[in-house]
Amino acid sequence: MLSKDEIVKSVPQTGFVGQPKGLFTLFFTEFWERFSYYGMRAILIFFMYYELHEGGLGLDRGTANSIMAMYGSLVYMSGIIGGWIADRLLGTRRTIFYGGILIMIGHVLLALPGGVTMLFTSMAFIVIGTGLLKSNVSSLVGDIYADADNRRDAGFSIFYMGINMGAFIAPFIVGTIGQTYSFHLGFGLAAVGMLIGLIVFKLTEKKYLGLAGLQVNNPLKPEERKKIFTRFGITAVILIIATVVGILTGTLTMNVFSLIITILGVLIPTIFFIYMYRSEKTTKDEKSRLLAYIPLFLSAVMFWAIQEQGATILATYADERTNLSVGGFELKSSWFQSLNPLFVITLAPLFAMMWLKLGDKQPSTPRKFSYSLFFAGLSFLVMMIPAHLSGGEALVSPLWLVLSFFLVVIGELLLSPVGLSATTKLAPQAFAAQTMSLWFLTSAAAQAINAQLVKVYEMVSEFTYFGFIGTLSIVMGIIILVISPIISKAMRGIN
Repeated sequence: MLSKDEIVKSVPQTGFVGQPKGLFTLFFTEFWERFSYYGMRAILIFFMYYELHEGGLGLDRGTANSIMAMYGSLVYMSGIIGGWIADRLLGTRRTIFYGGILIMIGHVLLALPGGVTMLFTSMAFIVIGTGLLKSNVSSLVGDIYADADNRRDAGFSIFYMGINMGAFIAPFIVGTIGQTYSFHLGFGLAAVGMLIGLIVFKLTEKKYLGLAGLQVNNPLKPEERKKIFTRFGITAVILIIATVVGILTGTLTMNVFSLIITILGVLIPTIFFIYMYRSEKTTKDEKSRLLAYIPLFLSAVMFWAIQEQGATILATYADERTNLSVGGFELKSSWFQSLNPLFVITLAPLFAMMWLKLGDKQPSTPRKFSYSLFFAGLSFLVMMIPAHLSGGEALVSPLWLVLSFFLVVIGELLLSPVGLSATTKLAPQAFAAQTMSLWFLTSAAAQAINAQLVKVYEMVSEFTYFGFIGTLSIVMGIIILVISPIISKAMRGIN
C-alpha cells in the first residue's frame, strides 16, 4: 500500500492559487455537482406543495417539509455506503465517478413527468449517488496535502467556496426556469450541471490528482467478499419486502417512515463510533481522537439542524410569509436559497486569510465550533422579531431572512470547512473515507431530527419555535466552550 508521502508527492503541489493542482479538479467537480443538487433543491419543496394546476404535486406543506428533511437525511446517511465502498472496494476516485452518474440519472428522472412515484424513484438515485460522491470528494481533498501542510485549512476553505459558487448560481438559473416556466425543465438543467462536473473530473484527474484516491485503504480479503455480499443481499431483500408489505397494508405511513429515519439518524452514528473505537485497527491515539470527536460531532448536529432549515422552514417562510415585491420588482422565493452560498463566497476568502495570518495563534477547533453555535442560535433568535411585529400573519420584509442567512453563514464558516479538515486529521487510518462519511452523518442526524421539528413548526407560534431552538444552540455553544481544553487535550497533538 502506498504511503501518504508517496501519494502527496505524486500530486503537483503548486499551480492553483498557491494550492496543489489537484484542488482544481476537485473544486470544479464539486462546483457542478453542487450546482445540480442545490438547483434541484431550490425548487423541489415548491414542486411538492404547489397545486397541480401550478405544475406541482399538490402535497400538504407540512408533508413536503418533512419529505425534504427525510430526503436530506438519507442523502447524507448514504455517505456510509460511499465511504465503505471507497475504503474497501473501489477507492475514492472511481466511487466519485460512479456516484456522479447516479446523481445525473436521478435528475433526468425528475425532469420527466411521473407524479409522486417518479419523485421517489429519482430521489433514490440521487440519495445513493450523492452518498458515493459527496464524502469521497472531501476525503480526496485531504489526500492531496501532507498532514503537516499549513495550507490545509485554507485549501478546504477554497474548496468550500467552490461548493458554494455552484450553489449560488443554481437557484437563479434552475429556480427562475422552474418557477417561471416548468419545474421539470429546471430539473433537466440540474442534470446538465452534473454531466459537466463528470466531464471536468475525467479530463483532469490523471494529470492533477496523481495517485491520490486510486488505492483501496482497507481492501476486502477474498474470504470476506462472499460473506459480506451475501449479508448485503439478504438485508436488501428483507428491506424491500418489508417496505412493500408496509405500503400495501397501510402500516408504513409517512409519519412512521419519518420516525424510522429519525431513529436511524441517531442510531447509525452511534454504532459507527462504537465500531471504529473497538476495532483492533484503531490505535490508542486514534481512540483518544475519536472520543474528542464526539462533542464536535454533537455540535455539528445542532448547527446543521438550524442551517438545513434554510431549505425547508425558511424556504416556505420566503414563499408565504415574505413580501416578494421590492420597489416594483418581483423576487422569486427560490432565490433566497442563493443567500447562503453568496455570503460564503464573500466571506470564505476572508476566513481563509484570517486562519493563515493567525497561524498557530488561531482558536482551537473546539472553540471555533462553540462560536459557530452562537451564530447559529442568533440566526434563529432574530427571526423572533418579525414574528412578534407581524403577529405571525402579515407579510414581512425580506431583509429579515437576509440577516438570518448572514448570521448562520458566519457560523458555517467557523464549523464546516474546519470540521472537514479536522475529520481528515482525526480519522483512524483504516477508516479514512468512512470517517469522512461520519462527518456528513452530522447533517444526516440533524435533518432526521428536523423531520420531526418541522411538524412542531405547524403546531406552535413562529416566535416560540425560533426562540427555543436558537436558545438551545447558544446554551450548547457555551458548554463546548467550557470543555474545549479537555477536547483539545484528547485530540493528541491535532489542532
